[in-house]
Amino acid sequence: MAGLPSPLGVDWKVPGNLLHLSSAWIAGRLFCGFTHFEEMFAWIVRTPTAMMYGQVLRPPGREEDLVKLNIGGVQHQVQRCVLLRFPNTRVAQLLQCHSHTAILELCDDYCPKKQEYYFDRSPQVFRCVLNLYRTGHFHALEDLCVFCFCQEIEYWGINELDLEACCLQWLLERKDERVVHACGDTSSGEVSSVRTELWKTESMWFSKVRKVMWQTLEDPNHSRCSKAVAVLSVLVILTSIVAMCIHSLPEFRHLSEGERSVLDFLELVCIIFFSIEFALRIVAAPHPWGFLGNPMNMIDIISILPFYLTLVVEGLEEEGMEENQSLVNMGKVLQVLRLTRAFRVLKLARHSEGVRAFGETLMNCQSEVGLLVLFITVGISFFSTFMYYTEKDEAASRLSTIPSCWWWAIISMTTVGYGDVYPLTVAGRIVATLCILCGLLVVSLPITIIMNNFSKYFEKNRKCLSRGHS
Repeated sequence: MAGLPSPLGVDWKVPGNLLHLSSAWIAGRLFCGFTHFEEMFAWIVRTPTAMMYGQVLRPPGREEDLVKLNIGGVQHQVQRCVLLRFPNTRVAQLLQCHSHTAILELCDDYCPKKQEYYFDRSPQVFRCVLNLYRTGHFHALEDLCVFCFCQEIEYWGINELDLEACCLQWLLERKDERVVHACGDTSSGEVSSVRTELWKTESMWFSKVRKVMWQTLEDPNHSRCSKAVAVLSVLVILTSIVAMCIHSLPEFRHLSEGERSVLDFLELVCIIFFSIEFALRIVAAPHPWGFLGNPMNMIDIISILPFYLTLVVEGLEEEGMEENQSLVNMGKVLQVLRLTRAFRVLKLARHSEGVRAFGETLMNCQSEVGLLVLFITVGISFFSTFMYYTEKDEAASRLSTIPSCWWWAIISMTTVGYGDVYPLTVAGRIVATLCILCGLLVVSLPITIIMNNFSKYFEKNRKCLSRGHS
């Protein structure tokens, strides 16, 4: 390329193969098609690059305005003015630095000779960032992890909320899915922990025996023996629950003093089985204290411990009731302890993917559950007050107080409708209609979100279990 003088005061770079032509001939070609010199100058101003026989003519000094960026080995040359469009970003702040130390605080390396900035970052994400500089529109890449993408754009000084609406919705949905997957990985850790923690038993006493016990008790699909133990455990749990329910019948409640029914003996057998199973689990566990902190194992303790406490309370009640007045309320304590037998139902969660998924849904959807409770509470307060003022002058109405209207509002908003309490006036029935319609909207919206999350957790647990057993 060589310089071509011009009467305009602008030197154009012309390919060397055109230098044998006279300047007058080239100027004539440039002026061709223009009636006045000013028209050609205006055309040059509107067209930053002029073409002559397929060769680009550029004003000198334009290359000095290019910024060289090396992103993970991929080189980019971008105009300085383009990078300064977003002054709060990392690259724009880098261009405003005047010392080598300040430059290295914002990039990984800098070559003064080449004037090239090096960043050891993802080149794929930087393409999206560069597209933002050039077009002003920020889009995401669907083949990247959402959390990695968010970390990368945060490094470049860009907020994820700057994404276009199409990509922002996708990003938020993917982040929710990743959170569900992460929770599913931790919740279904019972099967995975069986495999990942087996190596920890190698340095323990009787490591081979404890390893076999741990696999047999914790992984139902490990062998036929482990599957038989799981089936037997489920049968014992169901037997204990059925015995507890039958024990409430009048034929088994009114027994003579000192008499024990068959159900008491059956419950004793079930508790002995639960105790032996729990003892074997804690003996074979790689970490006994961590084992006790597991929610499923805490349920086992809650379902077993009340039986032994009941035996202690009954013994104290028989021996010291007359001598010690502090034991007078032992009967009430005994009734409370017997109520805790209902926790045995939760033992089925160990063998049920659906029950575990439901528990995880409630634990990880606290905001949705809280929103549901808030909506129902506001609706109950609102409609019970209206119902009271519409029914208070009706003598035969049972909705004469606001607390009594609370019960009516609860069964109406949840669309249960027992029919034991209902309005008698026309205004009261209008309020009841509005209450029921409002209840349908208030209850259905959060329930839909909770059920969607339940489906995600259930599917995630199923995939984790199938992958862990393969």
